[in-house]
Amino acid sequence: MRPYSLPPTKQNSLLVSACLLTADKAVRRWSVPDRRLQQPGPATAERFESFAGTGRLLSFDLQPGLSINDAIAGPLVAANIRAAALVIEGGAFQPFHYLMPALSKDDLHAAWYSDTFSPPGETKLERGNVTFGERDGAPFIHCHATWIEPDGKRCAGHILPHETMVSQPVRATAWGVEDIRMISEPDAETAFTIFHPVPLDKTSGDATGPRTIIARVRPNEDIITALEAICRKHGLAGAHLRGGVGSLIGARYTNGSRVGDIATEVFITGGFVSANSSRTQLEITMVDTKGGITNGALLRGENPVCITFELCLEEA
Repeated sequence: MRPYSLPPTKQNSLLVSACLLTADKAVRRWSVPDRRLQQPGPATAERFESFAGTGRLLSFDLQPGLSINDAIAGPLVAANIRAAALVIEGGAFQPFHYLMPALSKDDLHAAWYSDTFSPPGETKLERGNVTFGERDGAPFIHCHATWIEPDGKRCAGHILPHETMVSQPVRATAWGVEDIRMISEPDAETAFTIFHPVPLDKTSGDATGPRTIIARVRPNEDIITALEAICRKHGLAGAHLRGGVGSLIGARYTNGSRVGDIATEVFITGGFVSANSSRTQLEITMVDTKGGITNGALLRGENPVCITFELCLEEA
């Protein structure tokens, strides 16, 4: 995500207080119950955008010698896929460049990014999620992942798409659509340039496959209740979560652990959404501003979006 300028009168004030680290448990706890961030721009009435298309499943390897952006874009563009969620696993990158979440460095944005990290040598990918779409008319990805750096340290964050090069083949599974575009554009509410779905005016009409929803959830909305609302909007009794990339205002997990950081980077590792909430489960991996990595199932109603969350759901 990249910023764009809003008028200087749009000042950001954080409504989330500092978190406290308990001595008896290695978890962070909120000092106030209201976990919300005041964004710099006006909040729109519609708190998520979602459109239904016809899904296609593709599997391929990211080829060495290409940037991660080009290695993903090539096979998808050749298949006429306009928007997709991918799971990537294994393989390696060199050079490798990434960002971590950070607190805002100005009076405008609710959260920000760290400086760029560039570990020397070859970095081994564990797993990640990717949103595929377009920016400025060219293919573009948004990727959060976990990996092992050359010194053996396990890290997570936001992989820089054009600067990071594939050095060993990476396995990719993609759930994509031809009839929805995912476009990265300036967003007035957050002052970031972020993905949002846009339906195509004309489609071939002869595609077959499962109903697939491409969506974006806006700030301060609970991610699970938003997913359930998306299912109801499109008449789905249930849906498999095929991928998701975004950020949350900390986390509250079903096992009782909590992350109290304001800024995080998150990707979905599994889940099912039930329109009536009876079977909904959402599992994630998260990294906070200190580099702490957590994972698990999220509590319903307790996990608001920080800046954005991009999602792909497939009808069950």
